[in-house]
Amino acid sequence: MEETEQVKHKLPSQEIDYFKIVKILISRWYWVVGSLIICVLAGNIYLWYTPKTFATFATMKFEEKKSEIQEIGGVSSIPDRTNSSRIQTEIIVLQSNPVILSAIKQLNYRMSFYVVGRVLNRRNELYPNIPIDVELVKFDSLNFVREELIFRPVSKSNFSITHKVAGKDVTTVYLYNVPFTVGPTSFSIKYPGDLASTTSYIFKLNAAEDFIGRVRGGFHAGETSKNSNIISLSETDSNPQFAADILNAIMRQYLDYDRVQRTLSTSQMIQFIDSQLAFLSGQVKGSSNSIKQFQESKKIMDIGSASEEAISQAKDLDASLSIQQMELVALDHLKQNVIQGKNDVNVSVNLAGLVDVQITDLVGKLNELLVEKNSLLKTYNADSGPIHDIDKQILQLKNDIVNGVSTLHTVVENKIKYLNEQLIPINAQLSALPAAAQDYVGLKRDFDINDKVYSLLQEKKLDAQINSAGILPGASIVDMAQPNFGPVAPNVSSIQHYGVIFGFLFGIGAIILIRILNPYIYDKETIESLTTIPIIGVIRKFPQDIDEYSSQILAISKPKSIFAESVRSVRTNLSFLATQKTSKIICITSEVAGEGKSFVAVNLSSTLSLIDKRVILIAADLRRSKLHKTFDVPNDLGLSNYLASQCSGEDVIMHSTQKNLDFIISGPVPPNPSELLHSSRMTDLIEILKSRYDIIMIDTAPIGLVSDAIPIIRLSDVNVFVIRSGKSKFYAATIPNRIAQEYHLDNTVIVLNAYSEDLLHSRYYTTKFTGENYGSRYYYYSDYTGYEGSGYYLDDKRKKWWDVRNWFNR
Repeated sequence: MEETEQVKHKLPSQEIDYFKIVKILISRWYWVVGSLIICVLAGNIYLWYTPKTFATFATMKFEEKKSEIQEIGGVSSIPDRTNSSRIQTEIIVLQSNPVILSAIKQLNYRMSFYVVGRVLNRRNELYPNIPIDVELVKFDSLNFVREELIFRPVSKSNFSITHKVAGKDVTTVYLYNVPFTVGPTSFSIKYPGDLASTTSYIFKLNAAEDFIGRVRGGFHAGETSKNSNIISLSETDSNPQFAADILNAIMRQYLDYDRVQRTLSTSQMIQFIDSQLAFLSGQVKGSSNSIKQFQESKKIMDIGSASEEAISQAKDLDASLSIQQMELVALDHLKQNVIQGKNDVNVSVNLAGLVDVQITDLVGKLNELLVEKNSLLKTYNADSGPIHDIDKQILQLKNDIVNGVSTLHTVVENKIKYLNEQLIPINAQLSALPAAAQDYVGLKRDFDINDKVYSLLQEKKLDAQINSAGILPGASIVDMAQPNFGPVAPNVSSIQHYGVIFGFLFGIGAIILIRILNPYIYDKETIESLTTIPIIGVIRKFPQDIDEYSSQILAISKPKSIFAESVRSVRTNLSFLATQKTSKIICITSEVAGEGKSFVAVNLSSTLSLIDKRVILIAADLRRSKLHKTFDVPNDLGLSNYLASQCSGEDVIMHSTQKNLDFIISGPVPPNPSELLHSSRMTDLIEILKSRYDIIMIDTAPIGLVSDAIPIIRLSDVNVFVIRSGKSKFYAATIPNRIAQEYHLDNTVIVLNAYSEDLLHSRYYTTKFTGENYGSRYYYYSDYTGYEGSGYYLDDKRKKWWDVRNWFNR
C-alpha cells in the first residue's frame, strides 16, 4: 500500500523545452538591444575621451666589426658580445638614464607647445611644430619658470600671457618683440601673423630630466627571436613624431656611448703614456745637455770600443728594466681599482704584453656586471635576491682578476730581478774605467736609457691611437624609426567588439539574474514542479482594470472574454470531482490575502448558477470578508450572527440578482472567529443548505495566516487552493500537499489565478503527462496563450495602435 501511495504522488516528469528558452530570451529582446546600445555607446564615449597612444618601431643588430685600420695596426678584435647574456646587458644600457638623457638633449626639448582640445579641455602637444617664435632673453638652466604660460593674441602689436601666481591666474598684456619677464626668466615673442582672437597656445620650459620618465615609460627592447643578435625597439607615446625622434636619438646615442666605452681602455693607455712621455722628454733633453757640457769641459770625445759595447748592453738592460717597472705600476693601478670597487675597471696599459686576453675578458665581464647591477638597483633594493646574486658574481670575478694580476706581478718582479743580475758584471766592467770616463759613461747611459724608453713609448702610443681609431661600435641600426600615425591604444575595433559582446552578455545576464531573483510563481509548469496536487484550471487575468470588490461579476458581464472561458473551464473540471455527491461542498482558500480566492469564488459561483445549479456562496472569512461589498449590501447581519445564535439560517440567506445564486455574508467581525467556525452550528448550517442547494461554495480565510478554514476544509467535498500568478511565492505551492497529507485528504485541487503570459518568468520545462499513474489525477485545461486573436473572444478585442481609423474615433 505504501509503495502504491508513493507512485500515486510522484511528481510528473518535465523536460527542457529549448524552443521556450528561445522565446524567453526573445521576450526581452529590448533589454538586450538596450544593453547593446548602452555598451556600444559607452565604448564610443571611452574612445572619444581616451587619449590616443602611438607606437613606433626600430631594429638594431649587434655584431663585432674590425675596421681596416685595425687590420693595418694588427690590433686584435674585441671579444664577442653577441651572445644572449651580452645582448640583455646591452638592452639594459639602452634603457639607462645616461643614454636616454643624452638622447633627449639631441631633440628640441627646451620648450613644449600645446593647444587645448575640445574634449575635457585636454591638451594636445604640438611637437615638432612651433606655432609661436619665443626667444629666451634671460635663462638659467638651474632656475627658470616652471609654470605653464598661456599665450593669447590681443592685437597686431600686443598679446597677453596668463600664468599662475600663488594658485591664481594672472594675465598681463605685453608688446611683440619686447622682452618681458616671468619669474626668473625673460622672454621675447615675435609677431606670429594674423591669428584669431580666440586662439590660445600653452608653452612651457623643460629640463632634459623632465622627459626621462616619459621616455622610459614608453620604451621597450627585446630580442626578435631566441639566440638572435637582432633586437626590436619600440617607443610608445601620445605624440608619434616625438616617439620616432627619441627612439632614433636613443639608438644614435647608444652607438656613441658604446664606442666611447670600447675606446676607454686605449684612451687610458694613451693618457698614461703621455704622462710618461712628458717626464721622459725633460729627462732626455737634460741628459743630452749634460753630455755636451761634460765633453766640452773634460775634452772627452770618445771611449774605447769595449766600453761602448758594455754601455750598449747596459742601455738595453736598463730600458727593459724601466719598462718592467712601468708595468708594475700599471698592474698595481689595476689591482687597486678592482679592490676599491670602482664602477668601471679597465686595463690601462699593456706595454710588455703581460696583461693577457684572459684578464682583459674578465675585466670586460666585470664592467658589464657593474652596469647590470646599477640598472637592477633602480628596481630592487640592496637586500633583494637578484642584487645578492649579482654581488656574488662580481666578488668571484674580482677574486679571479686579483689572482691573475698577482701572478703577473710575480712574473714581472722575477724579470726585474733577472735584469738586475744581468747588470752586475756590466756595471763592474764599467767601474774599472777612469773616473772621467765613468762620469761620461754614466751620463751617456742615462741618456740612452731615457731615449730608448721614450722611443718605445712613442711606438706604443701610436699603436694605441691606431687601435682607438679602428674601434667601431658593436651594433648597427638596421631600421630607423618612422612616425606611425595609426594609434595602438585604445584599440578601436577591439573595444567596439567588446562593446557588442558585453552588451549581449549584460542583456542575457539581466534576464538570467531577474529569473534567479524572482521568488514568485507565474505559470502552471512551476506549480507542477513543486507539488503533486493536480491543477484543475488556469483563470486568465482580465485585460482591463477591475474594481477592488468585483462588484461587476466578469464571468457574467463579459461572457465572450478569455477570462470567462477560463472560469468555465474550471467549472467543467469541478464537475468531475465528488461526482457521487448530490450536493457538493466546495471550499475556496489560499495561502495569504490578496491572491484572489474571493474573486474566484464569486466568478465560479456565478458560472455554476448559469447551468441551472442552485448555488449558495458563503463568506466564511469572518475577519476580512468583502462579499457584502461585491453584492452591495450592508454587513449588519450574516454568518457570524448565525454562529453566535443571534438569528436563524433563513435570516442570513440573501438572494442576488443572478438566478440560482444566493449568498451569505460574513456579518460583523466577532472576537472569536475560529471558535465559531468550529462550532456545531456551522455543521448544522451546512447540513441544512445541502438539502436546498446543489453547490455550497465557501470562501474561507487564508490558511497560511489563520487556522479558521481547517474545520471547513475537513467538511468539504472539494478543496480549491488558489495560487495567484506573480503574487504567490514558491512556498505557496507546497501548502496544498502538506494539508492533504496532514488531514488525509484526496479532494484538494489547485487553481492558478490571474494568469497572463510572462515569458520572462515562465519555466523553461514542459510537463509530460504520460504513464499509467497520471491519467486519474490530472485534468485537461488550457492557459489560452496565443488564442486572443482567434475571433472567439469578442470581448477581448483591442484597438491596434497602428490602426489610423481609431485615431479619429477617440
